[in-house]
Amino acid sequence: MTHSSHWNQGFRRIAGALALLGALAAAPAMAQPAAATHSFGWKGEQFLLDGKPFVIRGGEMHFSRVPREHWRDRLRMMKAMGLNTVGTYLFWNLHEPRPGQFDFSGQNDIAEFVRIAQEEGLWVILRPGPYACAEWELGGFPAWLLKTPDLRIRTSDPRYVAAATRFLGEVGKRLAPLQVAHGGPILMVQVENEYGSFGADHGYMASIRDALRAAGFDGLLYTADGPTPQMLGGGTLPDVLPVVNFGGDPAGAFAELEKFRGRTPRMAGEYYPGWFDHWGEQHHTGQVDNILKDIGWMLERDVSFSLYMFHGGTTFGFMNGANYSDQENRPYQPDTSSYDYGAPLDEAGRPTPAYHALRKLIARHLKPGETLPEVPPSPPMIAIPRIGLTQSAALASLLAEPVRAVRPLAMEQLDQSYGFVWYRTRVPAAKATLEAGDVRDMALLYQDGKPLGAMDRRLGQRSIELDVDAGQLDLLVENMGRINYGRRLVDERKGLLGPVRFAGKPLLEWEMFRLPLDDLSRLSFADGWLEAPAFHRGTFRLRRLGDSYIDMRGWGRGHVWINGHHLGRYWRIGPQQTLLVPAQWLRRGDNEIVVLELEAAARGRSVQGLTDPVFDTP
Repeated sequence: MTHSSHWNQGFRRIAGALALLGALAAAPAMAQPAAATHSFGWKGEQFLLDGKPFVIRGGEMHFSRVPREHWRDRLRMMKAMGLNTVGTYLFWNLHEPRPGQFDFSGQNDIAEFVRIAQEEGLWVILRPGPYACAEWELGGFPAWLLKTPDLRIRTSDPRYVAAATRFLGEVGKRLAPLQVAHGGPILMVQVENEYGSFGADHGYMASIRDALRAAGFDGLLYTADGPTPQMLGGGTLPDVLPVVNFGGDPAGAFAELEKFRGRTPRMAGEYYPGWFDHWGEQHHTGQVDNILKDIGWMLERDVSFSLYMFHGGTTFGFMNGANYSDQENRPYQPDTSSYDYGAPLDEAGRPTPAYHALRKLIARHLKPGETLPEVPPSPPMIAIPRIGLTQSAALASLLAEPVRAVRPLAMEQLDQSYGFVWYRTRVPAAKATLEAGDVRDMALLYQDGKPLGAMDRRLGQRSIELDVDAGQLDLLVENMGRINYGRRLVDERKGLLGPVRFAGKPLLEWEMFRLPLDDLSRLSFADGWLEAPAFHRGTFRLRRLGDSYIDMRGWGRGHVWINGHHLGRYWRIGPQQTLLVPAQWLRRGDNEIVVLELEAAARGRSVQGLTDPVFDTP
């Protein structure tokens, strides 16, 4: 922040105070006092809160990954560990699911989350995007942006910038009044996110900065990037404070930051105590000794930090993201529904050994007058009794009127964002190769209900050998999560991408059935068991409530709903073998579970509740 910015902040505080005095003078005698305002800025290597040095001891927690009823409990856990600030992303795709239709209510009520943080004595770092990364579907971008074929997200494309500016304007209406200078807890706001890992278009970054200012964010803005000259150079702006993200060697990271920008506050915008999981890979856990060494180094030097993550929670529904790798045998890497992350607070909100070790470490570095609250009790857990799934309904029963086209259309062209598309065409009798331009991301092939095989994008599969009769060919294609990091996300359209050829000749005349699976009310279940792809239903009764884990070992691959709430994905390849069930989605008395099983060879017929998660790779 420049010296003129400090003067401007001072002028705004004086003007705000005069306006407040005038308002109080004109207000009725019973008017409530306004919330206390604060100043926040920096000078040299220190942040300044009300003009006094302030060290951010932060932790990341995404309100979208935690049921609203748990927000306060999780924030209290954060406070008890010794943190004073919570960082959170907004995910654009949740708040604007369709162009111009905004949702900041219920689970999406970010303003309420910020107010609860303030009530619990925590400051807030706001990360509104428009890009988040975060192992979230398309990095938080709404999929409808990709419906326009040549629109380029994360660039100066005026159509994209206009949409992002509109979204940030809506965010500002709700959150700009909650900045510290206006009586709220928001200390600072991030401009974009790790843009230096993607590009170096400073004009684009300036447009996002300007959109935030126009939205009413008149406080401290910052950028966060990896600690390399390329990332810092591409992702920052001269008039915005830079911070660095890393998972080790804080001394080296801050040396790079100082070489780049000189003397500014040293802050780890993201310090990684753990990591996220991909399907088919090992579960990640943090190394407590390394975490304590790095956080201790920062505490001893009054260096600010934010743990990414303090509490990961769960990526419910279809919202998981994916990575793209240059490995030829594993190019596409979808993320699991669990976002446990090896964080100090586990997926169910319980303190881990890292939590207690960090609490002891932070307690040795408290400022005069600071004390730590007692650690709150952990949320109650229950083991749901074993449930038999005795009724079934075919996935094909949801097929409605198709969209017809000469060539297959991408999911976005069908005005659909998530779930599945059922593609149908006709083939001649032949033993030959079926080839697709691309499969995004998993295709299951059938003829007359008989499974013919699969094409898996994780394995780079775009073709399959078939031996078929003349007639109808069905391909069930699932969006397994859009890429959320790197340059490939700009073209991350889903479905069956053409051209599609069989025996060297193009397959034309397609029918496409949308299956977003956002409403299962049309399903009609009957007693008995149907082979995949099918839904299976069971009921169970509960006398008391608590969080639980549903054990999906013995099943193949699919999705689970409890009382209509979509828990996420399961897959026998692991590492995640259980799905978290929040207590708030259960009820005393009768409950319903629905499982969509996609693998014909799956042997599951029942599920069991557990009080602890299972991570392994069979």
